[in-house]
Amino acid sequence: MTVYTHRRAARVLLVDAAGRVLLLAGSDPARPEHRYWFTPGGGLEPGESPAAGAARELAEETGLRLAPAELGEPVWRETIRFPFDGRQYQQEQEFFLVRVPSWQVDTAGFDAVERASVFGHRWWPADELAATTERYYPADLPALLGRVLAVWPDAPPPPAGSAGSAGSAGGAGSAGGAGGVPTAGGTSC
Repeated sequence: MTVYTHRRAARVLLVDAAGRVLLLAGSDPARPEHRYWFTPGGGLEPGESPAAGAARELAEETGLRLAPAELGEPVWRETIRFPFDGRQYQQEQEFFLVRVPSWQVDTAGFDAVERASVFGHRWWPADELAATTERYYPADLPALLGRVLAVWPDAPPPPAGSAGSAGSAGGAGSAGGAGGVPTAGGTSC
């Protein structure tokens, strides 16, 4: 019988003005050949709300600093199971939609796990993401983006004066976090 470590997580669908979604490129330290793209985000700290966790992870992994209230409500939830670094996880995660005009990704906030397992980032146009043979999570990300952006087509960018209102488009990335391999279905909010 598989023993899972249960955890809660928050993830961010960071979308720029061109409709591209930011994904990080990573691999599992226990299986370095298992490479994949994944959304910014990660596990919640004890007592941390999903919005606070999403804001913290977004700052650590991209340099974009927003108050938890600026993220609004989650746009999607799912439960996944995945291996990472020799452990099995069952993770309940919530996704937040953040729109920015553009953003220059800054990975200086990566922790040790992220520095060891994340090796780049890319802004993905939806059509290229749907056509790629590269692995990404969640596995139905193009459809999820289509649904979320259809419901919230005009989600405003962060308020003027916040860290999210400045920057320029990101490109190829640097090193450092963990993504998950979903095995259970998601539910929309």
